[in-house]
Amino acid sequence: MATGIVSIDFYADRRVVLSRVLLALAAAAWLGLGAQLIARAACDWTRTLSAARSPTALTGVAGSAVLGTRLTLLGWTWAGVVLLVFSLCFAIVVLGPITRSWTTPTDGGSLMLPVATEAIAVLLAALAAHEHSRAWLLAALPPLVAGGLFYLGVMARFEPRHIATARGEHWIAGGALAIITLASAQVTTTGAHVDVLSGALGALKVVVLVCWILTMAWLPLLLAAELRHRRLSYDVRRWSTVFPVGMYAACSFAVGTASGFGAASDFARAWVWIAGATWLAVSTAAVVRVARARASAGHPPAPTGTR
Repeated sequence: MATGIVSIDFYADRRVVLSRVLLALAAAAWLGLGAQLIARAACDWTRTLSAARSPTALTGVAGSAVLGTRLTLLGWTWAGVVLLVFSLCFAIVVLGPITRSWTTPTDGGSLMLPVATEAIAVLLAALAAHEHSRAWLLAALPPLVAGGLFYLGVMARFEPRHIATARGEHWIAGGALAIITLASAQVTTTGAHVDVLSGALGALKVVVLVCWILTMAWLPLLLAAELRHRRLSYDVRRWSTVFPVGMYAACSFAVGTASGFGAASDFARAWVWIAGATWLAVSTAAVVRVARARASAGHPPAPTGTR
């Protein structure tokens, strides 16, 4: 998810080399994590089923859809369709266990429900734009609306203290709204090109701008929380920060295109480098953590005491 969205950011900013390097890393990560999931299921099915009850299991849906969107932008429509089918199948498998185990109050991880839904809408809109297809665009409308409703439902039960205590996933509070904004902007832009929803385009542009303003309203709150509650040590949940940070650039690029609002585009061109720097910082911390863990495993502590 995180690497794929930053790749999309650099694509929108016409940084082709950086975008394709990150695309390759995102594809490699998707394959590696997929292999790990299969291996875990084969060795410990009970643990796998337990993990599938958490809303964070929907990262498999969202990550696949984000990668499919980037591959579609590359011109590999077939790959986008394959990952769309995979995302839908994955969602069908995990939604049942997740809804049966749903707990309140909700936290950043719970917001993966609207994020995954909107990621599918974004992929459908990308396919519609590339294929100039009304059918693909119309298919994007149900997940677009459903994702918005899911966001409202989760945020109505959101625990505000989570922003102070989370280890990185609190950023999804803004990132989930950002992907709703991105999907809305893409539907609006593509709708104008394929002559769908032509009578509602004016209203859609207003909706896009309102969503962007609300998304931006989260940013100072999240930045202030980082300054007030410093969380400098590495945690794997920090990847849940990278994705929303990247999504702020992606949705702003899309809003600038859909509405002609130059301030959104200006913000995106500056923020894309913040997204890239955040990705690099978390990636470096992850590599250092793995290297230290392997070094510790190779040099166990000397025994204490006497025989």
